Amino acid sequence: MTGTSHRMSRNRHWNFIRWTRASLSMKWPMKTITLVYFNAGGGHRAAALALEEVIRQQERPWRVRLVNLTEVLDPKDNFRKLTGLAPEDLYNKRLARGWTLGLAQELKLLQAMIRLSHPALVRKLQQFWLQTEPDLVVSLIPNFNRALYESVNTTLPGVPFVTVLTDMADHPPHFWIEPGQQQHLVCGTPRAVEQARAAGYALENISLTTGMILRPSFYEHRERPQGVQRMDACQALGLDPNRPIGLVLFGGQGSMQMVSMARALGDVQLILMCGHNQVLADKLKALNRSASSAVVGFTSNVAQYMGLADFLVGKPGPGSISEALHMGLPVITCKNAWTMPQERYNADWLAQQGVGLVLSSMRQLPAAVARLLADLPRYQDRVRQLDNRAVYELPEIFADLMLAAAAPTGTPTGTGSSAMGETTAAERAAGKASAL
Repeated sequence: MTGTSHRMSRNRHWNFIRWTRASLSMKWPMKTITLVYFNAGGGHRAAALALEEVIRQQERPWRVRLVNLTEVLDPKDNFRKLTGLAPEDLYNKRLARGWTLGLAQELKLLQAMIRLSHPALVRKLQQFWLQTEPDLVVSLIPNFNRALYESVNTTLPGVPFVTVLTDMADHPPHFWIEPGQQQHLVCGTPRAVEQARAAGYALENISLTTGMILRPSFYEHRERPQGVQRMDACQALGLDPNRPIGLVLFGGQGSMQMVSMARALGDVQLILMCGHNQVLADKLKALNRSASSAVVGFTSNVAQYMGLADFLVGKPGPGSISEALHMGLPVITCKNAWTMPQERYNADWLAQQGVGLVLSSMRQLPAAVARLLADLPRYQDRVRQLDNRAVYELPEIFADLMLAAAAPTGTPTGTGSSAMGETTAAERAAGKASAL
């Protein structure tokens, strides 16, 4: 075959494929899923990115649009122009400095402002939905779910609206679960399902997953390095692979209390994760500790560092707790007046599961580390009993909801809560995900 005829044959082949795809898209148009997040704390955006990645890995016929709610509500960035900061920057700076006392009262003030602004919020969101016309709207954020639901319901009737709780439980009222809304809720713990039922949600409007959303990298690097590989990785960080290693993590902004903790644990090897907080990293590097420590700035390879550690110390954030447990690490955390209100149940859950220790003060930390290390195999055995596949379960839930929305009225959807023993989309997805 000549070069010219070969090119003609190849062109006919690709033209046929393009024609076939175009024909299929006319018959079954590609669905658009909107994932709503904001940057307060970092966990909401991380959940959106994780879902986007898994949907792409599963080759779902969907177009995924990530939407930062702040940019929709303030497209001209007026808040930053007025104050010099984005709204979420104020929250993140407080986390970085450990100034969390009083957040419960500030949350009530924020929610009051949202209620006063509700009509304006709904109007802005309605305009956005008219321009983008999604087939499914997924909220990964708290506080704004009433405005999100009403704007979708009034602008795009029949388009499903889903709230995926990225906390282990709700912090009522008006945080994650808004009573009286005909929407779907995805809960990561039975406690959150109980709260949804108490708020009046029917079982068919609730799905229970096996945990919080984790990035796919935590599944790809779940196998902990052994032997020479572990020795080389530890030595590259200046750590002794034959001695216990603790990992200290306080979210993407770190926390200044890590300095006093590192001092208190002077004889324990530590990996100190500072995130974007360069001031914190500099202070930790300047410490003179009796044991080795590795100071790490912002990284997307948290799973690999966790694979070298034996336990985690940090705040009871749903993301860091879930990541650590998935990587086989028991957790030491604290619950007191400084703990953010929406994270207090996480500490209770940790103690109930027997996968870590909850302190009332970080002054108890040295004794707690000694206690955990003395009984480490038992804690590790409890951790191994957990199996979180939530990020792989969610796309199947979304698929069922869009299928139900397209079906004639009265057609069974098959989506509901497994809390009462029913077979759910999440349970079916868990079986499929095991083959990934």
